[in-house]
Amino acid sequence: MDDSGKQKLLLDGHKERHFTAGEIVRDIIIGVSDGLTVPFALAAGLSGANASSSIILTAGIAEVAAGAISMGLGGYLAAKSEADHYMRELKREQEEIITVPDIEAAEIGEILAQYGLEPSEYAPVVNALRRRPQAWLDFMMKFELGLEKPDPRRAVQSAFTIALAYVLGGLVPLIPYMLLARAAEALIASVVLTLVALLIFGYGKGRFTGNRPLRSALQTALIGALASAAAFAMAKAVQAIP
Repeated sequence: MDDSGKQKLLLDGHKERHFTAGEIVRDIIIGVSDGLTVPFALAAGLSGANASSSIILTAGIAEVAAGAISMGLGGYLAAKSEADHYMRELKREQEEIITVPDIEAAEIGEILAQYGLEPSEYAPVVNALRRRPQAWLDFMMKFELGLEKPDPRRAVQSAFTIALAYVLGGLVPLIPYMLLARAAEALIASVVLTLVALLIFGYGKGRFTGNRPLRSALQTALIGALASAAAFAMAKAVQAIP
């Protein structure tokens, strides 16, 4: 068996267990985090103004709908801008490979030298890439500019994921107002339910992002608690103005 066959055999027998859904997780974190916090603060603020459960629920659902659309649109525009930026840089790099190939080839050597390779070691790589324009272009985009080719479906997926995550997160603090007629009782239940959800969400976020899960859980719950407390206190302060 030749070297290429041995290499293929080794790779076929080795399964990587790296987590590769980072962009989706990021979108879910953005959507759920805002979804849990903003409607929670809104409901607390309206409760502080002595609004009824029906009014709080109506306002909350309207906010969740508007927030989901806004957040989803923001995710779409961000991903679309990233894709547009990649295409601009791709075109620019392609032109440079055609007009100044020697300089671009020298840049390959400079990049490989950063990994400890000597000129005699990276020269064959440079020559091989020069014979393969598309591979050369891909190499420069990734290793010179640090840009990965975006998924063409990324913008729509990001918009949908963020919006759906926002809706799911935003409904949590509103559930007590659907079940309890008295706003004061619903507020207490909403605080308990949302804080538990924030703790669980924060813990899961910490596990996925590599941070300490317990610390992440406490930070997430603290941010939500401070937001709702501020909204509640502000509503009480405005109500006290004669």
